Amino acid sequence: MAMMYVDAFAGVSGDMLLGALLDVGLSEQGLRESLGRLPLGGYALDVRRENRLGLAATRAEVRVTEESHHHRHLSDIGEILDGADLPGRAGEWAKAVFRRLAEAEARVHGSSPEEVHFHEVGAVDSIVDIAGVCAGLALLGVEEVQAGPLPLGSGYVDMAHGRMPVPAPAVVELMRGVPVRACDEPGELTTPTGAALLVALAARFGPMPAMVVEAAGYGAGARQGPRMPNVVRVVLGRRCDEGAGEGQADEVWVLEANLDDATGETLGAAARALLEAGALDVWLAPVTMKKGRPGVVLACLAEDSRRGAIEDLIFRQTTTFGVRRTRVERAKLQRQHVEVATPFGSVRVKVGRRGGKVVTALPEYEDCLRLAEEHRVAFREVYDAARAAWKGGG
Repeated sequence: MAMMYVDAFAGVSGDMLLGALLDVGLSEQGLRESLGRLPLGGYALDVRRENRLGLAATRAEVRVTEESHHHRHLSDIGEILDGADLPGRAGEWAKAVFRRLAEAEARVHGSSPEEVHFHEVGAVDSIVDIAGVCAGLALLGVEEVQAGPLPLGSGYVDMAHGRMPVPAPAVVELMRGVPVRACDEPGELTTPTGAALLVALAARFGPMPAMVVEAAGYGAGARQGPRMPNVVRVVLGRRCDEGAGEGQADEVWVLEANLDDATGETLGAAARALLEAGALDVWLAPVTMKKGRPGVVLACLAEDSRRGAIEDLIFRQTTTFGVRRTRVERAKLQRQHVEVATPFGSVRVKVGRRGGKVVTALPEYEDCLRLAEEHRVAFREVYDAARAAWKGGG
């Protein structure tokens, strides 16, 4: 699995991440071609090598050439991204980043994500930074992003709403459930754009995982750091977990809440909302609670970067007064999707391997259901045809 570790030892911003991707091997031409698809003008992208306290890095500066005072909403930015045809899942990732930003700004200002005026974050340079980083990850073939704890900085920064403390209120909201660390470097180290990119895209925050390092790159920020180089480092490589010859492993959170006053409709809606918010799995288990009352345990699996948001959602969707959380290790099969041809059409088969050997191969439910409805046949006919095609070709 191609993965990238973001070591934000001096903080992170959108332009720093973009520069780091170019430094680690992203084609500048490929990036410019992707950004050229954005229905957006009034900017120029300057790429150059610079030095920060003796460390060479790539500076990617988005220079605004036409002043605009538009305050875009989330829907406006979604339309821009939808019209860009960015590579791979870049458009989906970019919209997720802006969604996290909108949710954070909404909590700060007491409004809804749809009502938020993005101000600085909706400016042309931020749209280009976010779309560029997401397109860059897709072009590099990165399948997983991890990051270290983020330093936030100190002092004050001038924003559209006036002079604000560092970290900015939106950054504090974005970092809910995400580890941060102290740093004596003054100034705004982690910007809202940088925080949103990592919170939305990183599967885990913590030490560098076991990996085979293939390349490292450095992205320069705008200023010189007084005590440490103002750069972010990215490490590109492939996962090599302990026991990788047998499968894969990671760490996730188990979040649980006991409920004795929830209707079936409430539980069903909560489970669906948790999955849509990024929970890896959700389940409901019947239990007997105090005073002999029947109840249900609502439980789910969540990655580090999603834990805070998913906890918030459990409290909003249910009547619980507490959520238990337990960090657990998880062993996984190495996964691969293979397309097979059936009389009804193409079906993806999820193949799981351990120790290089196939342990299981299961046709994707959504593919089989769609083809069954299109051809007006039983779901099982399509499913069995896909399994037979896999066995015949595998």
